[in-house]
Amino acid sequence: MAVDLTPWNGIHTIYFDLDGTLRHNQPSFIEALSDFILQLGLPPEVANSRHAHRWLHYYWAQSPELISDSETYAEDDHAFWVNHSHRYLLASGCQTEQALELAPDLTQCMQEEYNPEDLVAEDVPSMLQTLKDDGFRLGVISNRRKPFDEQLESLGIHSYFEYFLAAGTIDAWKPDPKIFQHALSEMNVDPEGAIYVGDNYFADVIGAQNAGLKAVLIDPVNLFPEADCMVIERLADLESALAD
Repeated sequence: MAVDLTPWNGIHTIYFDLDGTLRHNQPSFIEALSDFILQLGLPPEVANSRHAHRWLHYYWAQSPELISDSETYAEDDHAFWVNHSHRYLLASGCQTEQALELAPDLTQCMQEEYNPEDLVAEDVPSMLQTLKDDGFRLGVISNRRKPFDEQLESLGIHSYFEYFLAAGTIDAWKPDPKIFQHALSEMNVDPEGAIYVGDNYFADVIGAQNAGLKAVLIDPVNLFPEADCMVIERLADLESALAD
């Protein structure tokens, strides 16, 4: 039986973000940063700063700071990540001198000790199968630089999707609406007939909406209370949320 998309009448195509949405690092990047910051002797309010967690989403959504840092450290990947740690510590509430002092140590911890597991939530494949069986066209739009087909194959979810787009292959990065418009054009889909599901308000929701798509935000800890779209706690809730 087809999912009743009221009040989402006319939706026939669902695009998904990849990292943090379809697949996850376990532990997550934010969880690892928090743990290592505690190990460096900083207090829990710094290690678990919501402001820093929001900043991380903002920074990686093609922020001016990311673009500038990518140009500045184009030839020095290690320096880029030390600078990233410095920015993150500042966003967490560290004083400038302390952030400068600890940034190399935090970077070293992440590079030497962070080895996350690559996983898909247990109930996601069945949800994707149901959506596909109900006639929805499914695609993946990611800010990855390179195609990610092999990873989806290894995770066992490649077959659910008919379309895949890595931003680096067209040099358009979320939240630039061009990446969404490119996907719509290639699949011959009008924006009114599609939704985009992601976990980053700045990249996924704003980008999709600027391209004319409806958006669904995955926000398990209410990091984005200002979100002007449908919000769910986990990806597996999507089907029931659309049917409400």
